[in-house]
Amino acid sequence: MNDIPISERLKAVASLITPTHTLADIGSDHAYLPCYAFLEGRIKKGIAGEINVGPYRSALSTIEKYGLSEHITARLGDGLSVIEKDEADCITIAGMGGELIRRILEAGKDRLTDATRLILQPNVGEHQVRLWLMANDFTIDQEMILEEDGHIYEIIQAQKNDQPKTYSAKELMFGPILLQEKSDIFLKKWRAELKKRERVWQSLGQAVPSPEIAKRRFAIEKEIQWINEVTT
Repeated sequence: MNDIPISERLKAVASLITPTHTLADIGSDHAYLPCYAFLEGRIKKGIAGEINVGPYRSALSTIEKYGLSEHITARLGDGLSVIEKDEADCITIAGMGGELIRRILEAGKDRLTDATRLILQPNVGEHQVRLWLMANDFTIDQEMILEEDGHIYEIIQAQKNDQPKTYSAKELMFGPILLQEKSDIFLKKWRAELKKRERVWQSLGQAVPSPEIAKRRFAIEKEIQWINEVTT
């Protein structure tokens, strides 16, 4: 019985893991995701990577509690440094800001191969993740959006492609697949984001004029226009 106390957000991440040999979960915290994925039959081996000692010890405790020491290992280290090249064919990074995920991928891209599947769940800054994927020839082949405990999360799955896609600025912002689907949660998120941007735009209009303020206001105005286009 799989009774690991995993969130709906992480269950959604796990649902994208196809039967694979080794999963590396970076920033694994309690190692719930790799343990859950193994018990669901989605992986044969798992690596729980953690940069901090406290979460690393929590990961060890979870692995031992569920008797998975032969299948899941916890490793202490920074980002993708916990794995060797070709060691993991699926990498998950969940629950961090998009800029931090981008930095982790950039610093460890020598560990990534053409066979590597990335499943990424940024809490904010999703466009930064998509921009890195595009710049490094990863094609986004699936996206999910869900709401849990008042927060809306996006999940991005990507893999290397011999014929990588070029995404428009609008697709990088909204997500190429999410933009096509326009689910109710997607619309809810962007209608709320519209109000935030309108407040910022008005606030900047009251600031002391400068080239930087004008540039920022113009950029937000463009985003407001795009949001109106996709939500109406």
